[in-house]
Amino acid sequence: MKTLSRLVIGSLALLLFTAASANDEVRERIEQRMAEAGVNAEIQQLAESPIPGLYMVMLDGQVLYFSEDGRYLVQGEMLDLEARRPVADTMREGMRAERLAAYDTDNMIIYPAQGETEHVVTVFTDIDCPFCQRMHRNIGDYTALGIEVRYIQFPRAGVNSASYHKAVSVWCADDQQDAMNRAKAGDTMQRSDCDNPVADQLDLARELGVDATPTFISEHGVVQRGLVDAQALKALLDETAR
Repeated sequence: MKTLSRLVIGSLALLLFTAASANDEVRERIEQRMAEAGVNAEIQQLAESPIPGLYMVMLDGQVLYFSEDGRYLVQGEMLDLEARRPVADTMREGMRAERLAAYDTDNMIIYPAQGETEHVVTVFTDIDCPFCQRMHRNIGDYTALGIEVRYIQFPRAGVNSASYHKAVSVWCADDQQDAMNRAKAGDTMQRSDCDNPVADQLDLARELGVDATPTFISEHGVVQRGLVDAQALKALLDETAR
């Protein structure tokens, strides 16, 4: 039995070494192709995609797809229709978690958990998004389950849009939580301006691949796009925290 175990372990080690060597060769070919094309970017991660011969490559936080020989480049999102999520989400998780952990919480509007904090979730939100408004009406359901909600503003219409100015006005209010509550309830906000992080947060959203509101990102970088109720979110966070 011990001999069999050693053989199995040895075979697995050989397979892992072979896969790593193959990936190293693919990396070298892709780096060479990029250099020949005048692309100056460091490959942060490389992994096989679900399609044989096509590799996921992370460059400056963006996931692209290269053929094994490095000749062909595919730019855009590949969707897994069965899992209903982008194929590259798994590769991005570590980057998202690291980026949000380093992001200054002073630039967020935070609704603390009631009682012990079991989970922290970052929510990219748009004041004028109906699903964001519905989520916020039930913010107490999330915090009651031990979930700390950290809002980052993502006015999808962009800088200088009505949603953008509402986000800035909320940020500049003396009581940001009260202003957020009123804005999400549809109250007319008196426009104000101050030094604020909203434009930078639009850039952060794009960097992290956020393209919908609300978008929930766990401490582990796992993404949930679109509205999810408190109980379902708690189940997701419990599962991904294991």
